[in-house]
Amino acid sequence: MLNKYARAFFTRVFLPIAKFLLKRGVSPDAVTLVGTLGVVAGALVFFPRGEMLVGTLVVTAFIFSDLIDGTMARESQRVSTWGAFLDSSLDRLGDAAVFGGLAFWFARGGNQPVMFVVCMCCLIFGATVSYVRARAEGLGAKCDVGLVERSERLVGSLVATGLSGFGLPYVQAVTLWAIAIGSFITLIQRILYVRKQLLTSPPAPAVAT
Repeated sequence: MLNKYARAFFTRVFLPIAKFLLKRGVSPDAVTLVGTLGVVAGALVFFPRGEMLVGTLVVTAFIFSDLIDGTMARESQRVSTWGAFLDSSLDRLGDAAVFGGLAFWFARGGNQPVMFVVCMCCLIFGATVSYVRARAEGLGAKCDVGLVERSERLVGSLVATGLSGFGLPYVQAVTLWAIAIGSFITLIQRILYVRKQLLTSPPAPAVAT
């Protein structure tokens, strides 16, 4: 949802940076890898220590690489299935680091076992939502529906975590609850949506070779 409205805007914003990196011989894959390493490091270094504001700023800075690498690929006419596969795979690693880092804080330093479970639900449901779409599209079905997709999960969790770093109470907890519940609803939506398609017109069985 957010992707549809925000990606075009930020693509225009980061176009000069993408062109600058291309002129310096930097590849889109390199930007993807560096961005993921930055997200993972920021989330797993700062969030478990309760440094929510600093962690949010670091993670957000590196998340923008997800837009820059795609813009670079299009500008250099190097868009490929490999690039899409790498980008999507590393996105899941970054997402897991964000919610895993928050979960670690709630389990240890924050001493909030309920919020630990909520964070794990965000992580598990979010990963499964993404897998369901990938698996459905692999079977020839559409699966572009859902209340809470990756952008909503990531933006919501980071904004709320950043605000909690300023000392605003309850915002992070309420947002994470909303993401967990919304992700579960999205999972059910996608399963039912794909079920209807596959039972109505199932794909042709694969031919053994």
